[in-house]
Amino acid sequence: QVQLVESGGGLVQAGGSLRLSCAASGRGFSINAMGWYRQAPGKQRELVAGITNGGMTNYRNSVKGRFTISRDNAKNTVYLQMNSLKPEDTAVYYCNVVIERGALASDYWGQGTQVTVSS
Repeated sequence: QVQLVESGGGLVQAGGSLRLSCAASGRGFSINAMGWYRQAPGKQRELVAGITNGGMTNYRNSVKGRFTISRDNAKNTVYLQMNSLKPEDTAVYYCNVVIERGALASDYWGQGTQVTVSS
């Protein structure tokens, strides 16, 4: 069994910063890609940023230059540093991790953490 635990959400004023963390725990697995998604009320879940096990990153256009995704493979943890936050960044943020067990790969999701940016 793999568990993902997220932390770091909260309320911040526009222009402020937050750092999200997501740690994977369990036994007998390796991690491939990791990423962060978000879902605002009434909207579909969307990819915010992703990082491969080789460290290659990708971002949605609206967060480029403001958000930075990183990972610590020794800790099985992915981070999202969010700077210059805007009210439109308000959403529930979910981490996503692709777990490999032998030849099988599965998606796991964190429980979600609320990020609210006030204007």
